[in-house]
Amino acid sequence: MRESQRRLLTELRHALVPLHRTLLEWERAAYERVHGRTGAAEMLKIIVADPQFAWLRPVSELIARIDDVLQTDGPDVRVDVDGIIDQARTLIAPDEEGTPYARRYHAALQEVPDVVFAHRRVTAILRDVPTQGTLH
Repeated sequence: MRESQRRLLTELRHALVPLHRTLLEWERAAYERVHGRTGAAEMLKIIVADPQFAWLRPVSELIARIDDVLQTDGPDVRVDVDGIIDQARTLIAPDEEGTPYARRYHAALQEVPDVVFAHRRVTAILRDVPTQGTLH
């Protein structure tokens, strides 16, 4: 992996983590409005198992994928950076009539100013990335 790719993925990860955290906090508040206050250990179990939080898994998985790639050493290692960028672009595309994820993401953007700010940070990074096929 080239150093420029590593920098891009590091920057993207640093933007995705706060976005994910803000979305998770928003979903947790919605959950607790219905089910009451929940402790941290119990909430972790709920986040992993409850269908209400399933829509957030693609963001979690993308962050984990980036972490795996960033732990890879050596300039000769081939990494699908284009695939990661495409996945990130898909995840930050709200659509009130799209997938369950896109609909929920759209709702979060409408309701939570911090989601908007985190979203802007991710889109600013992706806006400067060339289209697929040029990052190899």
